[in-house]
Amino acid sequence: MTTESQNPDLIDVIISDHRQVEQIFKELESSPSPEVRKQLTEHVITELVRHSVAEEQHMYPAARRVLDDGDQIVDHELQEHAEAEQVMKDLEGLDAGDPEFQRLLNTLISDIRHHVDDEEKDLLPRLRAACTQEELRDLGAKVVKAKERAPTRPHPSAPDTPPANKILDPGAGLIDRMRDALSGRES
Repeated sequence: MTTESQNPDLIDVIISDHRQVEQIFKELESSPSPEVRKQLTEHVITELVRHSVAEEQHMYPAARRVLDDGDQIVDHELQEHAEAEQVMKDLEGLDAGDPEFQRLLNTLISDIRHHVDDEEKDLLPRLRAACTQEELRDLGAKVVKAKERAPTRPHPSAPDTPPANKILDPGAGLIDRMRDALSGRES
């Protein structure tokens, strides 16, 4: 294996995550079964939380560092993450047959699609231009590793910026994975 295939760069990792989430959204939109929709919703929440945590730990600090308007961009991205995380938290306690479940799910899908579109059209190309390939591969490896230890459930009141998130996220992730195992929820 080449180094590049072993260490995909940040942009490739983020876009791959975006495609995975979009595939789950399409399955959600075509599934009439409430039980399947609930399972898919739990799965997409896990993936979104892990993805967001990794972005907050590594991609956003890099954007703040290398982009002239990085603080403004990252603050906007973090606000979008916070809003989505609250929707995910609200979804957790609802039955898939509840009309509120579908309303919140539609909101989440719409908001995430908007967020992905913004990142792929603006932030990611700008990061590719501003960082060296070595930096992007290093960030990609860090994001992959962060996702492995990240929480699997939304924690809207948890810190979303370093250093607090880098310290607390792995512990929350461990507890979430234990809860997932005990409840039979896939993570």
